[in-house]
Amino acid sequence: MIIIATMMQPQKQQDALNALSGGAVFSGQTKKRGFEAFMEKVTAVLLAIFFILALILAYLSTK
Repeated sequence: MIIIATMMQPQKQQDALNALSGGAVFSGQTKKRGFEAFMEKVTAVLLAIFFILALILAYLSTK
């Protein structure tokens, strides 16, 4: 599910002119809205669940 959530996130279009003009530097300062913000939160929650489950399973496997 993490892979699917990551692949569903909108991609940033970075062309050569934008990179040369310095536009790529400031692209991270805009606030994410709508679907992009939702998918970022979903991905973060799925990653947190994955790591918690991995730690629990590692603990249980040592017993």
